Amino acid sequence: MKHVTYADKALFLDDEAADWLMEYARALGLSGLTDTITLHAIGLDGNEVDATFLLNASTELITQTTQNSLSGPTNDEAVGYMQERTRLIVSPPPARMVDDPLDIS
Repeated sequence: MKHVTYADKALFLDDEAADWLMEYARALGLSGLTDTITLHAIGLDGNEVDATFLLNASTELITQTTQNSLSGPTNDEAVGYMQERTRLIVSPPPARMVDDPLDIS
């Protein structure tokens, strides 16, 4: 579980989601792109929440490790999305002509 601070709000996210949120924000910022991502989290009051993050070159995001034993909600689908989008930003597929047929082999 990691403690994430964004826009004066603090939340607890599972480690994988917190790590990919930071990595995805970095990739978007370096590329001048913007996206939103909604993650399941635990608020400081202990309640489960859905938090939507606006990520861009101006995003101020802090992740910290914690010593709590909370088991937070998972974000498998959102993590998969951030992994795929980060991969496409960092290593985009090669360009091809519009009228080139797709090579499906």
